[in-house]
Amino acid sequence: MIRAVYLIRHGHPDFPLGAHMCLGRTDTPLGTLGRMQACLLGNELGDKALQVFSSPLSRCRQTAAPLGGEAVPVPDLAEQDMGPWDGLDFEEINKQWPDLYARRGGEPLLVPPGAETLYQVRKRVVPALYGCLAEAEGDLAIVAHASVIQALLAEIRNIPLEESRPLRPPYASYTLLRYDGSLRVEQDARIPHRALTPELAEKLLKAASPGANIEAHCHAVAEEALRVADALPLPFDRGLLESAALLHDVARREKDHASTGAAWLRELGFGDAAGVIRQHHDLLKEDLDEAALLYLADKCVQEAQRVPLAERFEASGRRCTTPEAKAAHAARRNVALRLREKVNTLCGKTVVE
Repeated sequence: MIRAVYLIRHGHPDFPLGAHMCLGRTDTPLGTLGRMQACLLGNELGDKALQVFSSPLSRCRQTAAPLGGEAVPVPDLAEQDMGPWDGLDFEEINKQWPDLYARRGGEPLLVPPGAETLYQVRKRVVPALYGCLAEAEGDLAIVAHASVIQALLAEIRNIPLEESRPLRPPYASYTLLRYDGSLRVEQDARIPHRALTPELAEKLLKAASPGANIEAHCHAVAEEALRVADALPLPFDRGLLESAALLHDVARREKDHASTGAAWLRELGFGDAAGVIRQHHDLLKEDLDEAALLYLADKCVQEAQRVPLAERFEASGRRCTTPEAKAAHAARRNVALRLREKVNTLCGKTVVE
């Protein structure tokens, strides 16, 4: 029997303050983007009845959760132990070990004293993979880390570890292997991608877990955006509008949340929705398109209730304390008022108060 083996790299971790870290055995969970990436993996692979094995680190266990069933933890699938560098950002590493850090570009297998070499990683992860194959009866998924998958693929493809750096897969990707007594690569690392629908947007919103209040606001904005779109005698992509509205505040807890949310959606492969979400705070142009409708709907919803524009801007204006913030608030208010006038004029009645 030929069996499928999915080698899956975990989703994007929750790096503290966005730092670029040397993340080995440090047990950092998934961030919001990583949870959405795991959702997409589950959406693509969750119906394949896979037996799932995982590194014991939380970022892998969280990535494995949407795949179905409970993942079996395998200690030897843990990430490379980076010794004194583990958990430090690279700026700090460069400061403490400048000479060693400078050699990294020309010596791809270089590690600090006390760290685990890639040869040691290979020595433990290859038997771990075959142990999973022996334990599973059918197809299986292995959720692990970049260095683990790099070492496994180098072994399977008979590539020297010194030349194996390009085998490191991107976050939340899967590499498909086939096993019939020996292993071969059938498909290189692939990031799951399907068309963004409102149903998938709903799943991504739940995976992101921004909080009950933010989720309720997103649903109310989506309802308002569709209400205005249906009143207008213009063609709109309702699926795009609803999906973007559901996800427009997915990064609400982050700095510059409109840009951050758009960057996340672009990373997930949803460029059209990213372009709409990017503008829900500051509109680039005032044409009545999906971005303008989301912008206007967002300004018509306070918490999860539809309110007149004047009430919404009065409430938000009280939070503006500097001249710059007050000027930006006034500019957004004027854009919303002009959009309201366009909508009501086209509809021949008051659709937006």
